[in-house]
Amino acid sequence: MWGWWLCRDGGRSWACQGLREVTAWSWRCGRACCCRCCCCIAASATRPPACPRLGGPRIPSLGRELAAPTMGLSPVPSCPQADVVDCGGLDLGVLPDNITKEARFLSLQNNQLQEIPYNELSRLSGLRTLDLHNNLISSEGLPDEAFESLGQLQHLYVAHNRLSLAPQFLPRSLRVADLAANQVTQIFPLTFGEKPALRSVYLHNNQLGNSGLPSDAFRGSEAIATLSLSNNQLSYLPPSLPAALERLHLQNNLIAKVPRGALSRQTQLRELYLQHNRLTDSGLDATTFSKLHSLEYLDLSHNQLATVPVGLPETLTILHLGRNRIRQVEAARLRGARSLRYLLLQHNELGATGLPARALRPLRALHALHLYGNRLEQVPAGLPRRLAALLMPHNLVAALGARDLASTPSLTELNLAYNRLTSARLHRRAFHRLPALRCLDLAGNQLTRMPAGLPGVLRALRLQRNQLRTLEPESLAGLGQLQELGLAHNRLRVGDIWPGTWHELQALQVLDLSHNELSFVPPDLPESLEVLHLQGNRISHVGPDAFLSTPRLRALYLRANRLHLTSIEPQAFLGLPHLRVVDTADNPEQVLVHLPPSAPRRPRAGGS
Repeated sequence: MWGWWLCRDGGRSWACQGLREVTAWSWRCGRACCCRCCCCIAASATRPPACPRLGGPRIPSLGRELAAPTMGLSPVPSCPQADVVDCGGLDLGVLPDNITKEARFLSLQNNQLQEIPYNELSRLSGLRTLDLHNNLISSEGLPDEAFESLGQLQHLYVAHNRLSLAPQFLPRSLRVADLAANQVTQIFPLTFGEKPALRSVYLHNNQLGNSGLPSDAFRGSEAIATLSLSNNQLSYLPPSLPAALERLHLQNNLIAKVPRGALSRQTQLRELYLQHNRLTDSGLDATTFSKLHSLEYLDLSHNQLATVPVGLPETLTILHLGRNRIRQVEAARLRGARSLRYLLLQHNELGATGLPARALRPLRALHALHLYGNRLEQVPAGLPRRLAALLMPHNLVAALGARDLASTPSLTELNLAYNRLTSARLHRRAFHRLPALRCLDLAGNQLTRMPAGLPGVLRALRLQRNQLRTLEPESLAGLGQLQELGLAHNRLRVGDIWPGTWHELQALQVLDLSHNELSFVPPDLPESLEVLHLQGNRISHVGPDAFLSTPRLRALYLRANRLHLTSIEPQAFLGLPHLRVVDTADNPEQVLVHLPPSAPRRPRAGGS
């Protein structure tokens, strides 16, 4: 009798068919089984298809135990249409032999398949999509003739297998081919060639060298728009790439040269990824990018370039040159890229004269300039007026004059963290001409007092890791829209915070006073405060009135102070109905915390 029976063995469960794989006999129900311990649960009295289809029972995945094995198979929704067969995640070791010819979509992903027999696959001539993703299929297990009969196949997914060679022949009807994350070393002329409908090819994370990618690999497939060859072993840009390319991924290879004319036909290319290669100035020439009249994104980061490439197209919007060896930006090199909005030059070798005033002036559309991790000693002169974000942390800037930022009235974000700024050389009107500034980061400098003349629209001010010793009301006056204030890792004491300091900060939500020298919670904090960081101070007692002014407080961090078991008064949190987090870890003793009745009782750091 043919039937489907659920077997369980060592915590595993699966279905076996009839008497084809008999390995044990169950005396409990008098039937043969395909494993050592059979639960004798009939899933069907007749022979069902090996994979679920409309109207057929779903076979449980390997490793899935039934909660009540004596109650029969739990109902699982079947596929939405008869021509869709989903056998994914069933730990199948062989291709099911009873998939109907009507199948149009066949998913066999996440199984244990090692081969795809030609005689089984050839019956499925109507397949449009075949998904073999994440199996154990080798090139020996995927014969070249396997796809000859699949004349209607449009989508093929064989990523994450063990292919060492690409199939020599794929159907002419193909639109998407994914062979990524294999061990492919060789592509053949008809693998992707002569496929007029082919649009996307994914070959990243393989072992392809230039010798394994013939010059006619894409001949007759001029409609390919996306080609991914990243994470391979290419030493130069492949020749004869499809003319219709829009996205070309070549990052993480060994490319040291782009041959002359290699990109002369790709006039529709919009995105070109060449980061993490071995490109030098000699590996590019004046015509490398000049014919790319549609290029918008160019990533050349993590190479060995000493100068900005010439011949950049006017359409370029994003240029990534980070992690190279660029010492100077010549004005002529950027003159043609008038549409540039994002210029990334971080972690290069730009020094005092690395950015002359005329270099960036032509970039009138520039929105963001990334310069962190260089050797710049001052803010570059002649910055474009529309610049909105200037990021210069980890440089050598020691002074900021009254007019150093005068040319950038549209600036909304300024990051000068981890430079060498001192209060004596930070002009009191340095930020006076920045009416739109929302975020100012001056962390990691040598400031001993708060900067003066901060714009009233400021939302975030970061001053951690300086040498601040005092806070006065005048230094924070007019910052009624400030929402985040970072003062961690300074030298503040409660006695050095003047009365009325927080008075005008009516929008402040996050205040970080961690790692200072505070002996108790500062009084009269803003009513709007929601998150308060006080960790790493010298606080030994929290009185009953400590948070009377902050009824909206949600999170309080008191770890690594000098608190003991009863250091926090029982009434301290009574007026805080929104309080959810109280962190008291790493104190001398476990701290007893009394939350208000409306707060949920759930674990908090430090066992409080």
